[in-house]
Amino acid sequence: MIIQIYQAIILYRKFTADHIFTGYEILSSPTVLITDPLGVIIDIVDKKHAGDGVENLRGLLTPGFTNAHCHLELSHLKGMIPQKTGLVEFVQKVMSIRAASGELKLEAMVNAEAEMYKNGIVAVGDICNTTDSIPAKAESKLRWHNFIELSGFTDAVAQQRLDDMEKVYQQFMATNPRQRTSFSPHAPYSVSKKLFQLLNEATAGQIITIHNQESPAEDDLYRHKNGEFLALYKNFGIDFTAFEPTGKSSFQSWLPYFTNSQSIISVHNTFTGIADIAFSQSHLKENNSGLFYCICINANKYIEQKIPSIRLLMKSNFDIVIGTDSYASNLQLNILEEIKTIQRETNYEIPLQELLKWATINGARALQLHHTSGSFEKGKQPGVVLVEGLDNLQTTQHSFARRIL
Repeated sequence: MIIQIYQAIILYRKFTADHIFTGYEILSSPTVLITDPLGVIIDIVDKKHAGDGVENLRGLLTPGFTNAHCHLELSHLKGMIPQKTGLVEFVQKVMSIRAASGELKLEAMVNAEAEMYKNGIVAVGDICNTTDSIPAKAESKLRWHNFIELSGFTDAVAQQRLDDMEKVYQQFMATNPRQRTSFSPHAPYSVSKKLFQLLNEATAGQIITIHNQESPAEDDLYRHKNGEFLALYKNFGIDFTAFEPTGKSSFQSWLPYFTNSQSIISVHNTFTGIADIAFSQSHLKENNSGLFYCICINANKYIEQKIPSIRLLMKSNFDIVIGTDSYASNLQLNILEEIKTIQRETNYEIPLQELLKWATINGARALQLHHTSGSFEKGKQPGVVLVEGLDNLQTTQHSFARRIL
């Protein structure tokens, strides 16, 4: 006797919830999201046309989140740096205590990657000063853009710094060829004129990112060659005598170095003002460049207890994206927690739909992953995330996100 065993083949997954956010809008009528078993989007249809097998969920369905700014390799510093130190003290702490065993670093990075995956992050713009994160990313289910970060405040070391980080760049390219990788400057207070010029040539037509105006000391440095950073240079033996102030803000001083159609993710922007935004609009138009403002609000509160003027950034007509920064300056790597803090700090004046757009399609565009991520559009595989604990489409202290696909 021949016994035949038949196993049902699942061709589709069907999901409905109280609300579905497409990446662009929250749909008003009852709809069903249809995917294949791997999460590739098939369609969004009216509920009455969806047929059988629909999974009914409570909450809001959204495409997976993009973490536009992270430092995975600093994950082992979780809880090691006190809050409210101010940026200059924070930078000195990171530089002083970041050394650790490879085993400790890898374990922390693997745990951080798992946390991001679980809470709905699908793509990460990650800052890399070393090759430490390569093993953790090798088996990762997330999509990564690796920003190989350069620093060096004196012109004399500029070429050597680029040559050294070229080796790091090549290791990322060789071990993770499917991940995107590009060079980026660290910050205005740590990159010399010569290094900026070299990076402009090395990043033509690419995505770059930079820490911008995270502290008022950056503007003090560029306007008047004074402020807290001079003490940092002295502490680490950095010769800053050749540095010439521009008399302008740090933003208006570093942005003109990039003239080769770069797409720029400007991170933090805590002290960015109206004049900076007007200047950037003019410069970027002339140089065929793009700009995204990245908000890392929990890190800003952790370090400086100061947040950017989000309303001002919204009026700039540049897209806003969201990042977590690192465990050195945050209690979690969770995009929904960033959204919750933004809502609280802005008195819930920014609609959840707008914030979700920053966290999904805008972030995907910033990392140039919008062809696969960021929205529920046919053929994409953006991840499916359920946000629970909302109250009338506003986050609450009880709101949380979990991955469905």
